[in-house]
Amino acid sequence: MDGFMTDLQEQEKALEQIRHKLALLPDMSGCYLMKNREGTIIYVGKAKVLKNRVKSYFMGSHNGKTQRLVSEIRDFEYIVTGSNMEALILECNLIKKHMPRYNVLLKDDKTFPYLKITNEKHPRLEVTRRVLKDKAKYFGPYPNSYAAHQTKKLLDRMYPLRKCGVMPKEVCLYFHMGQCLAPCVEEVGKEQYDQISQEIGSFLSGGHEEIKKDLQRKMQEAAEDLYFERAKELRDQVIAIDAIMEKQKITMADARDRDVFGFAIDKGWMCVQILYMRQGKMIERHVSTFPFYGEAYGDFMSYVTQYYSDNPALPQEILLPDMPKDLEVADNVQSEADSEAVSSAAVNTEMTEESTQWQVSTDEPLVAETSATYETNLEPAQNQSAPEESTDPTEDSEHNELESNSSTRELQPAGLEEPAQAAAALQEWLEIKVHIPQRGLKRQMITMAVDNARVALEEKFRLIERNEERTSKASEGLGRWIGLDQLRRIEAFDNSNIQGTNPVSAMIVFTDGKPDKKEYRKYKVRSVEGPDDYETMREVIRRRYERVLKENLTQPDLIVVDGGKGQISAAVDVLENELGLFIPVCGLVKDAKHKTSQLMIGNPPEVISLPRDSQEFYLLQRIQEEVHRFAISFHREQRGKSMVTSRLDSIPGIGEKRRKLLLKHFGSLRKIKEASVEDFRPLSIGDKLAQQIIAALRDEES
Repeated sequence: MDGFMTDLQEQEKALEQIRHKLALLPDMSGCYLMKNREGTIIYVGKAKVLKNRVKSYFMGSHNGKTQRLVSEIRDFEYIVTGSNMEALILECNLIKKHMPRYNVLLKDDKTFPYLKITNEKHPRLEVTRRVLKDKAKYFGPYPNSYAAHQTKKLLDRMYPLRKCGVMPKEVCLYFHMGQCLAPCVEEVGKEQYDQISQEIGSFLSGGHEEIKKDLQRKMQEAAEDLYFERAKELRDQVIAIDAIMEKQKITMADARDRDVFGFAIDKGWMCVQILYMRQGKMIERHVSTFPFYGEAYGDFMSYVTQYYSDNPALPQEILLPDMPKDLEVADNVQSEADSEAVSSAAVNTEMTEESTQWQVSTDEPLVAETSATYETNLEPAQNQSAPEESTDPTEDSEHNELESNSSTRELQPAGLEEPAQAAAALQEWLEIKVHIPQRGLKRQMITMAVDNARVALEEKFRLIERNEERTSKASEGLGRWIGLDQLRRIEAFDNSNIQGTNPVSAMIVFTDGKPDKKEYRKYKVRSVEGPDDYETMREVIRRRYERVLKENLTQPDLIVVDGGKGQISAAVDVLENELGLFIPVCGLVKDAKHKTSQLMIGNPPEVISLPRDSQEFYLLQRIQEEVHRFAISFHREQRGKSMVTSRLDSIPGIGEKRRKLLLKHFGSLRKIKEASVEDFRPLSIGDKLAQQIIAALRDEES
């Protein structure tokens, strides 16, 4: 009770300080950092007007996830920026630096594969996930590793660049296959490499049709000259080009590279879909699903910013969705309550000059700390090529329509992300065209991305519901088969030993058909000599349920033992005759292939004929496999320790203390065996004993 009151007083004190700081917020754009009671940054956001956005967190009502975030806030800081673009970049930098718990974190933002022509005297073509400033040529990113490696495999057959990581002393098989120029033994000029690099660049930039026609011409010539093997090789290359480059779904009139974004939200989760359009054709998509806690469109733009912050291969155009109408309506309703609360709070709050000076001095170090990061990240954007002039006659009209819509549209809720302004800031930073289409084919593409995102979210929740329903129904169905009104908690046991050595047992728990790993337990068998499975089961059942009675722990609805009549009888005897517990016990019998065969229960045990294709039988298989895995892993761990212990303990002069010291210092028996006498001196082990240790370990191996 005292701890609760202390937390409550601490929270009230923090909120009082926050109320004072809210009055000092400026009417400027910038970023804000929310902190918890430990001073850890838990959320970073940006706002066009800091005063309105930050106050909205502490006024009015919120949905469940946002309320969870707000309940942990004990302090905040802010950084004023000169424009929306600076706020966009600064937010991205701060998220990457502090990795806040409640922010959208693009964890796979550096994992997209690229094709790279290395900057070497004899260049190579390789797939990489690290983009460096090494003057190499990068092509991509590819949406998955398979697409990148398949494209590289095709290019390796067509262009004879070096394949070896280290230059060999003689020609390799690739030279004889016509896939390498053999720079290891022959001089290859820079002009030839430049021509190959140019052709690869042309191929990856959409010039594969010209290359395909050239290959078809060479194939015809080879066939006419009766070089059929060469003609077949060329034909296979043409087929490979068709297979990789022509699997397109959507085609546009122009041949521009575009990334098309769409997102959907449901139950506190967001799904973002990226459709990759290359040379006017949709080649692939990328899907990300994650929980979000802030304002939906703002968190979506945070994802987009992080995605491009480490992506050197930018498209010519980015298409973003507008604010969803249902989201806009909900935000407008919410903002009315927030704005009233903000207005009333502003009237009742006085601002003093002394407190203003305190706030400025608090923020100065954070601004200085972040400005270097901001300037570093801004430099690459300055080096990007300027956006190309539009060749699509519909783009200007769409852009004008967007501007007019944004100028006449009702004001967005206080502090919420304005899509047009966010797009403009992103365009200013990346220096490529960022567009929010309102009609036409581009709008249809956005709709397609949004629909795919919505379907992906619906599928995610349907799978969760289906799994929940399947596991809970399987547990209920198993209860009906064995005559139980309720079956929620199942405890399963398995023993493991090798010829009676290092005997162990393990217990796992399934609750409502799902494993509850916090309840798993391991047992070292103490009183059983030799490989006696029945007595081992007696000991473990006795130890487990004596503790359950002593500590008043939750009793299971069903106990599952790995074995048949003998194991069931041993467990029932201990439970009923020694402990006075009447818990149903069933056994899982395995077949000759060590797979779950049948279920036995009762006294005397009888077989329950469960259908092999039922969810109940599948649940029993999972339980048996899981308890067997857990027991085996524990037995291997104990066996490994005992082997180390026995080999060192058999040496005179080595006790438990010295054994632990040796293993800690050297790390393994192999390193102890390979050590010299001098290596033992830092452990205060004399030369004579060191020689005995080394000799004993080496003699044991021989």
